[in-house]
Amino acid sequence: MSPVPKVRLSGGLEICRILNGMWQVSGNHGAVDKTTAVAEMQAYVDAGLTTFDMADIYGPAEEIFGLFNSQCKQSGGDVPALQALTKFVPRPGPMDRKVVEAALRRSMTRMQVDSLDCVQFHWWDYNDKRYLDALGHLADLQQEGLIRELSLTNFDTQRMEEITNRGICISSNQVQYSVIDQRPAVKMEQFCLANNIQLLTYGTLAGGLLTERYLGKAEPSQKAELDTASLSKYKKMIDTWGGWNLLQELLVALETVAKRHDCSVANVVTRYVLDRPAVGGVIVGCRFGVSGAGQYISESVRSCSPALQLQAEDHATIEAVTRRSRDLMASVGDCGDEYRS
Repeated sequence: MSPVPKVRLSGGLEICRILNGMWQVSGNHGAVDKTTAVAEMQAYVDAGLTTFDMADIYGPAEEIFGLFNSQCKQSGGDVPALQALTKFVPRPGPMDRKVVEAALRRSMTRMQVDSLDCVQFHWWDYNDKRYLDALGHLADLQQEGLIRELSLTNFDTQRMEEITNRGICISSNQVQYSVIDQRPAVKMEQFCLANNIQLLTYGTLAGGLLTERYLGKAEPSQKAELDTASLSKYKKMIDTWGGWNLLQELLVALETVAKRHDCSVANVVTRYVLDRPAVGGVIVGCRFGVSGAGQYISESVRSCSPALQLQAEDHATIEAVTRRSRDLMASVGDCGDEYRS
């Protein structure tokens, strides 16, 4: 397989352009076996996929990474460096330094690290301005070496501008971005390019709905057919975007492009987002310890291979469908607004 390309964040941390997402171990995608999860992570690292994305609210995600990290250290030999991105997602409440630092140290203990590569901060309610207090403390802790990269998750462009205007340096913002959800291109992209901020994207495969698996399939309507948090979440986004029939037209277009390049639909939709300005990396969900982890490793590597290059003809084929969709900026709002409506 081709080497996995990397991107350097503003604080100097190099991460893979395909990140291993660990939301799937949160418990909303099936029961998790920690021992199996740790064992399955090795195949990703062996393939060069060394960057893991997790959160303090993703069930045992940080603990699973910690077990794997400890195992790697104990194995000796030439062990590839791992990059561990986590999230600080506090409940509303006081955001004094003691609260913020305690949360970070809890993550460090779980992850079995002496400092945090990257902390991606999320806040639920913009009307509660204590998010600025939290970010101020995070910036101080970054200066003290507890954090390498200070980042955001699901913040909109207006708040990103507010934060950077206060002198807080942000490395990245994790947002939903896909062929279907192109809201980051409206105004966030331009702001990020001007301020050296990378976008790390999720939902790029729409939980698998943007793959051949759903081409020509009847619309799932029963809860049993949408049996993971991912499928339920992204099916709602598809309904808002244009509905199942338009999705089928898009899947036909994507398959046409995939056949031109002798690759999969997943490769096409991932490459499409990777090529967008300001996008540093795409987060692909991994079902560590749940089911099926490892079966798409080669596909993830293929998606970021220099050999796969979408051409103007490919973009025209895709956009012939997407231009007929609804305006998600008008119906949902800027990136992250779906969590605050």
